[in-house]
Amino acid sequence: MKPLFFNNVAIEAVECVLPATVITSAEIEAQLSGPMQRMGIKPGLIEGLTGIRERRFWDAGQQASDVATLAAEKVLEKTGIPREAIGCLISTSVSKDYIEPSVASLVHGNLGLADHCINYDMGNACLGFVNGMASVGMMIDAGLIDYGLIVDGENSREVVEATIQRLQKPDAGPESFRDQFATLTLGSGAVAMILCRRDLATSGHRANGAVTRAATRHCRLCLGQRDRMTADASKVLIFGVELAKKTWDLATSTLNRWSDAEIDAYMPHQVSQRNMDVLNEKLGLTPEKHHLNFPTLGNIGPAAVPITLSQAAESGRLHPGHHVALMGIGSGLNCSMMSLTW
Repeated sequence: MKPLFFNNVAIEAVECVLPATVITSAEIEAQLSGPMQRMGIKPGLIEGLTGIRERRFWDAGQQASDVATLAAEKVLEKTGIPREAIGCLISTSVSKDYIEPSVASLVHGNLGLADHCINYDMGNACLGFVNGMASVGMMIDAGLIDYGLIVDGENSREVVEATIQRLQKPDAGPESFRDQFATLTLGSGAVAMILCRRDLATSGHRANGAVTRAATRHCRLCLGQRDRMTADASKVLIFGVELAKKTWDLATSTLNRWSDAEIDAYMPHQVSQRNMDVLNEKLGLTPEKHHLNFPTLGNIGPAAVPITLSQAAESGRLHPGHHVALMGIGSGLNCSMMSLTW
């Protein structure tokens, strides 16, 4: 795919909602103390390897569409944009209520959006939300819509609890623990973003362009189901960062002002401290420019990039005119990077 350049696209607002229930890594390891002792694994492994102290779970029974709706209501209330003005709704949630219908259709119905508002799911692992932004941006530039809404609701409770139960079984060995370890880092959250024509925007947050690269020869390194995820974490790190470097080089050669010196803030999809350290070294990034939340939120999948952007804006870290880089790597493997002017 050639680099994508936006002509008339703005981010009007982005809002996130986080679950109230906090689950620490120590609490998870307490449930696995027997198996870990049997396998010779010392306590503190999860936080020691990843830097993740805690993550959050939605209440039992809360679905992806429920929490995505909460975030969507929040962003609509903030902007005051009439619901009938929304021309497209995309859900990028990895978490699903059902195989069908789409999460987007459920959120569309919950919000009472107009019948002319197209709605569908877009799935691309942890990269889905950035892809959704690109798709809505292209619709806006094509003159098809004035406003687009992207939502994401992630709930890791079911898969983490199911993984703990499997690892508690007497026949679970070190290989099972290693293959399912990444699941124990997953967190939950919901987020919604409204993009619109720049001439309609009140925010001044401009989308500039994006690049994407794929390395699908590594498509089976991380495999997820509703109640199970297995991952070769070391290879995902190695090949993911390798792909990120190729994507970074493409962005440097095609996007305006794309260099560490000219980027004011990074909003990355973040998995662990180890991943961030390797990424910074390989791409030559300034660590202090990252807005990081993985220590308290864990890996929240495609919701990570927009939640990070929302939190950075809420904290006052972003200022008008800042050059902001959105960066995501998703199972598959795929990588996208997007330039914003805040």
